[in-house]
Amino acid sequence: MTEEDAAGRPYHHGNLRRALLAAAATAIEESGPAALSLRDLARRAGVSHAAPAHHFGDKAGLLTAFATEGYQMLADTLARVRRETDGSLLELGVGYVMFAVRHRAHFEVMFRPELFHRDDAGLAAAQQRARAALRAGVAGLPAAPAGEEAAQTELAAWSIVHGFATLWLGGVLRPDQVGDDPETAARLVISRLFAKSG
Repeated sequence: MTEEDAAGRPYHHGNLRRALLAAAATAIEESGPAALSLRDLARRAGVSHAAPAHHFGDKAGLLTAFATEGYQMLADTLARVRRETDGSLLELGVGYVMFAVRHRAHFEVMFRPELFHRDDAGLAAAQQRARAALRAGVAGLPAAPAGEEAAQTELAAWSIVHGFATLWLGGVLRPDQVGDDPETAARLVISRLFAKSG
């Protein structure tokens, strides 16, 4: 794809959309999603200030694509955890926390619906795919709940792992409480509730 660089010269970029999303991840890690601007992303990617708007429309459009990418990555992470472990709710919970730690920028945007277009079809599909992975963990419980109880168990499991991830990322948990390794800490805390889930 040919775009113009910051000086107005033609610029060939192999995958500008991907480069802009990667630049967004870096910018969000540095300053948070509120400070993100399309002009700054264009500067980071070395393209004209109009290029991001051409691909995403506006900031909300870019963050919609970013959140969609995050949900797809989360679904992929949980699917890999199911393949490589016993697929228990404990392992899925630890996988969820590690996704949040490794992809903090995505995690910060994915659960801030005021930042993006909630009704985007691609976003909804990615969200459903990620939820299905958690649902599969609940269905794998020894006495798998059904109906309303299954929905409540899914919500409880999500709340626990999401809450731990948020506390860890926020620096609220002290090393003397949980140590300094997020995976070990997550396993220790989550196992108190999920250890018999597999």
